Amino acid sequence: MASRQEQLAYQDYPKTMNAYVIRSERYGEPIDAIQPEVIAVPALSSHQVLIRVMAAGLNYNNVWAAMGNPVDVIAARRKRNRNAEPFHIGGSEASGIVTAVGAEVSHVKPGDAVVVSCSIYDATSMESRTAPDPMFTRSQEIYGYERNYGSFAEYTVVEDYQCFPKPDFLTWEESATLMLNGPTAYKQLTHWVPNNVKPGDPVLIWGAAGGLGSLSVQIVRALGGLPVGVVSSEEKGEYIRSLGAVGYIIRQHYHHFGRLPNVTSEEHDAWAKAFAAFRRDFFKALGQKELPKLVIEHSGKDTFPTSLQICDRSGMVVTVGGTSGYNCDFDVRHLWMHQKRIQGSHYANIRECHEFLQLVNQKRISPTLNKVFRFDEVPYAHQELLKGRINGNAAILVNATMPGLGRKEDATQQAAPSARNAEQAVAHH
Repeated sequence: MASRQEQLAYQDYPKTMNAYVIRSERYGEPIDAIQPEVIAVPALSSHQVLIRVMAAGLNYNNVWAAMGNPVDVIAARRKRNRNAEPFHIGGSEASGIVTAVGAEVSHVKPGDAVVVSCSIYDATSMESRTAPDPMFTRSQEIYGYERNYGSFAEYTVVEDYQCFPKPDFLTWEESATLMLNGPTAYKQLTHWVPNNVKPGDPVLIWGAAGGLGSLSVQIVRALGGLPVGVVSSEEKGEYIRSLGAVGYIIRQHYHHFGRLPNVTSEEHDAWAKAFAAFRRDFFKALGQKELPKLVIEHSGKDTFPTSLQICDRSGMVVTVGGTSGYNCDFDVRHLWMHQKRIQGSHYANIRECHEFLQLVNQKRISPTLNKVFRFDEVPYAHQELLKGRINGNAAILVNATMPGLGRKEDATQQAAPSARNAEQAVAHH
């Protein structure tokens, strides 16, 4: 129950909010599953922060939430707590203005412009206090997916440690797309010592023109590495060159992707020839005959055999997903004989979020925002994401009334009184 101090603070903002809500009885494609509702603004605990959402980042996890697959997030929460809400408000990235804080919060205050990281864990548990990294604890969850009250609402509730100062030279929508893919990529490239990016290291990045890949390219270059991206077109290849890639490979030029054939079969002989062509083209894109020290994976089944085999001796394949499937084959001889490493990676800790934002504030990393939607287009935006019609990062305007607001000089015109007027936005770029 909220304290008296918190209850008094609670009177300073609305009791209800507009939100885009998922309920289990309408699980299915996002256009039908995600619907507008008026929801009570939740009370704050002593270490929580209420944020008026200006813009929200669009990510695939809310497509999964809408479909109830591969995890029914509502049922999972209610299994742990039978009093949990029978609905889900998604959205794992936000930029906005602090509206209220719990009694024990000291590092942010009402009026602060913030961006939100998406990792939540029980900071009071002994496991978190003794773990080498709280991201490794069993209580770790993703805000706006495993945890409710995400950013597709006028207000969102976060833990105090999720709040970071918004870069004052970026717009609300640019800032809203930074804090999921950016720290995820940064951890992949820096956390797993000694297999972290060093000056001159070749790095192979799958899906390099996408939201995760486009930030990975920039981070590799900022750290002195040599990024080579795999993309689906010459146009996307030139796009990642503009971000700092030294070269690119067109994925459609190869036919060996998928599950690895039996290594004693004729099919494997054909696979090996196609792989040799891919490796040769990697050398050409890099400009020198050197294998990648790091391979940045998220595709899984289709690409993993190639990733493991092309990785250099004592190098690492680091993965954050399995978008093409979860069954990943590889020839284990290349793993043990060449002493390679396969590493799973999942988001980032507070320090890594801070370090990533330092690169942004130094303007060594730029947001790769490709599309902006109005608040009333949340279901449509997720449907477009499901159908594969969104490239790179996209944002939803929530309380911001039009694109381009939120820079420090725009402070007097940051938002209209309510997202109820957001349909007036000219939001398509």
